[in-house]
Amino acid sequence: MTQTPPELSTIDNHSRRPSWDEYFMGITDLVASRATCTRRRVGAVLVKEKRILCSGYNGAPASVSHCEKTGCLREQLNVPSGEKHELCRGVHAEQNAIIQAAYHGIPVRGSVLYCTTQPCSICAKMIINAGITKVYYREGYDDPLSLDMFAQANVELIRLDT
Repeated sequence: MTQTPPELSTIDNHSRRPSWDEYFMGITDLVASRATCTRRRVGAVLVKEKRILCSGYNGAPASVSHCEKTGCLREQLNVPSGEKHELCRGVHAEQNAIIQAAYHGIPVRGSVLYCTTQPCSICAKMIINAGITKVYYREGYDDPLSLDMFAQANVELIRLDT
């Protein structure tokens, strides 16, 4: 005797299989939990053909003291969010994902980036030049230049509500 599978509508939401976007954004949250920035925890995952290539989170470079230990220079100088990125010891999550891919010889051209936060203009330049074609993000970031550059370079920017 064969059993009829339950209808989708009767399946508990907790047992529902996540969409690919939900899956990869969920992983960015886990990656962000490793961040050492005291202002914002950001995670990024590079994906190609539904396979994870590399991930990154924001924090100080390898072998450099984390902001959790040294304190945040930007806070000490009262630098507003989105300004004077050079006054930060941290590497952004998107940058770290691209750097880790390069370090390990993983090509990222044609990949997709999932990120907890919309990339800033510095990261946008790296994303564009790395050949990343699409960026999914959850939280906005006030950086109109980033939006303009993505539009000019035909990099699709998609905000997810997952």
